[in-house]
Amino acid sequence: MNPNPFLSLPYEPAFESLGDDYYDVVAAAEFPQHLLRFRNDDLLPQLGLDRAQVTDDHFIEAFGQFQGRYPLIALRYHGYQFGEYNPHLGDGRGFLQGQVRGQDGELYDFGTKGSGMTPWSRGGDGRLTLKGGVREVLASEALHALGVRTSRCLSLVETGEQLWRGDEPSPTRSAVMVRFSRSHIRFGTFERYHYLGRKDLIERLLNHVIAMYYPHLKGEADAPLRFYGELVQRVATLAAQWMSVGFCHAVLNTDNMSITGESFDYGPYGFIPTYNPRFTAAYFDHYGRYAYGNQAPICKLNLEWLQRPLALALPDLDWDGQLQAFDETFRRAYVQRMLNRLGFETVDDSLGLELVRSTLELLQMTQVGYGDFFSRLRHQFQPRWRDNIDLIPLDLFSNADPDTDSQAPSAEVWQTWRGCYHLLLQACDAAALKGVQNCLDRHNGHTYLTRPHIEAVWEAIDQANDWDPFAALVHKLQTRN
Repeated sequence: MNPNPFLSLPYEPAFESLGDDYYDVVAAAEFPQHLLRFRNDDLLPQLGLDRAQVTDDHFIEAFGQFQGRYPLIALRYHGYQFGEYNPHLGDGRGFLQGQVRGQDGELYDFGTKGSGMTPWSRGGDGRLTLKGGVREVLASEALHALGVRTSRCLSLVETGEQLWRGDEPSPTRSAVMVRFSRSHIRFGTFERYHYLGRKDLIERLLNHVIAMYYPHLKGEADAPLRFYGELVQRVATLAAQWMSVGFCHAVLNTDNMSITGESFDYGPYGFIPTYNPRFTAAYFDHYGRYAYGNQAPICKLNLEWLQRPLALALPDLDWDGQLQAFDETFRRAYVQRMLNRLGFETVDDSLGLELVRSTLELLQMTQVGYGDFFSRLRHQFQPRWRDNIDLIPLDLFSNADPDTDSQAPSAEVWQTWRGCYHLLLQACDAAALKGVQNCLDRHNGHTYLTRPHIEAVWEAIDQANDWDPFAALVHKLQTRN
């Protein structure tokens, strides 16, 4: 029998080397069943593995039965949850299984979700519903395809238990998922040691983060401040990525903010059906704290709160000065991402800004499907638009759903949008004009992951154990078809 290639990877005890002030050693749950429902072969080359040499049984042994990797460690952290500080958090249904270097030289984590109880389960069962796992697979693949810096799911194994949940019809099926990410260290990891008054543990953790995830700063006298400044830019850019693709994370607590500026942990997320800054994905977010349009200011607030533990360790540094770059970094990244989705790589700043502004105004006014608009633009674009403005079709902003509360675009806003788009096309030479279609293809997928997509996939699984629609949707997301 072939040895399991996952078990022979060159694991690094990077986080483990920090010492047990930062984690608890735990055991994986034993499950009555192991059915591999998803394996992410796209990630295997990053691990230096040949997908033809990796069997389903290898996935199950490593990421369902958790053979061969010890210790398994549950990370300790705190966090601000809906604005209130919670000192009782930590990995309550997961653990860090191992860390390996990717082919790109970066350090990656295998982190579980639904793998059993830990000291931080707070009375929970430490399990993950199968639907929750399916949703996270779909979210991470959709975001990755759209160019968002995100964790991805390596595997999803159905585990044969019946779970009771208040937010799903119960009993419901169980699963264990393994997440492949750049780090599971959170803003809340630092916040825990501020709460405990442990300056020494903050300093040790900060040095570790710089050495592992910002190695170009290691040894620099101002490394801590530059690390924070880079994190501000990464998070601002991430918020711009979410906003441009219409993604609402829904639970932007500080324990869900990665110290590497990577998006992760997808629970009650949603992609906006139409442009609406007040769209809220989580049913329990009664006041819209984490609404789609609030994501950038919330991320900035979370970065501001992170200054408290950093300042405990290094009180004389100008942390707030680094945070001042957030707004302009977000604005530039968002405008550029939106222009990319509209087909343009580089344009005049003022004209590009006007095109984005009028695009959002039309999207909000007409309530055309957010994904539908960009898909139509991708498919209907013609180079002839440059020579004849009248060929740019108004039906880009038409709504096919008669039940949607929408209206036709005002002539003034439509003329502004069409005029801006035409001027940008006129500035293109022949090569740049060809590049518009390439840009539209590269930044707009065919499939926009709305709630009906997810519910249709889940209904097939739940009612008939039919996994074909799920596999087909994952394939569409990964191949951008």
